[in-house]
Amino acid sequence: MLSKVAVVLNEHLAMFEFGVVCEVFGLDRRDDGLPLFDFRVCGAQAGRPLKSSTPGITVTPQYDLDELRGADLVAVPAFPFGSGEDFDPVVVQAVRDAAAAGAIVLTVCSGAFLAGAAGLLDGRTCTTHWRYVDRLAEMYPEATVDPDVLFVDEGAVITSAGTAAGIDACLHLVRRELGSAVANKIARRMVVPPQRDGGQRQFIERPVPDCDSDSLGETMRWMNEHLELPHSVEDLASRSAMSTRTFARRFAAEAGTTPVKWLTSQRILLSKQLLEETALDLETIAGRCGFGSGALLRHHFQRQVGIAPTEYRRRFGS
Repeated sequence: MLSKVAVVLNEHLAMFEFGVVCEVFGLDRRDDGLPLFDFRVCGAQAGRPLKSSTPGITVTPQYDLDELRGADLVAVPAFPFGSGEDFDPVVVQAVRDAAAAGAIVLTVCSGAFLAGAAGLLDGRTCTTHWRYVDRLAEMYPEATVDPDVLFVDEGAVITSAGTAAGIDACLHLVRRELGSAVANKIARRMVVPPQRDGGQRQFIERPVPDCDSDSLGETMRWMNEHLELPHSVEDLASRSAMSTRTFARRFAAEAGTTPVKWLTSQRILLSKQLLEETALDLETIAGRCGFGSGALLRHHFQRQVGIAPTEYRRRFGS
């Protein structure tokens, strides 16, 4: 059962992510027939104000880290990071000890880096905000970082992507431990969906990569300006004054992917822009982006973004 919840704070905590945990686990909703959690806000020193990432706001934890002992859940909101040394070693050790004692550890956004510093990500799949996934994988190579999902449930450790994905992870944990009825009632009070579809792929921007090669850079710019045209590797290699084999090798080395995959990604980016900014129908967008048909656009869009084009337009269209 999920009863005692301890939130562990570090300097420069992010207020929204902290608020998410407080909203799900810290409010008394017994008037709705919901359980009351034994909610403790903890820091390295009880009563000592901690700076938040919002100028002019501090948070004073009422409890020290002893309260992590016996907690069913240790929640870790977001903090800035550069290395594992950004976190108070006393806080890191307390989280490590709580996990060893059987507590579930749930992180929101960059809180995953504190879990990594505590050694909790090694051998596990995890996630964080899409802007930080490469850094998380670099700092904790024993972890498997999934950049596309809203959260990852590894049983004893739950990590979530940026900001609002913390809501998804918290409600998922409530559903897992206390049932759908409790999670749905909390979601209704928060005026959020009990469970969102898709992943954070829909929010990721994939800019055109820098290219050191003048010939490749010119070809990539031309491809991007003529996405509606069919492009073969042979034609692109000829435009770059290279053999097909040399072009494919050079392209993969500089862009980090194949010409076909890169072209598909750029076409998806354009389709996202058109879905957001225009009322064009799907077939017209497919033609402008070089997909040829709405069915092919839907196939690639769902595969790369994680949701259908119509759903993307509903969420992000102006």
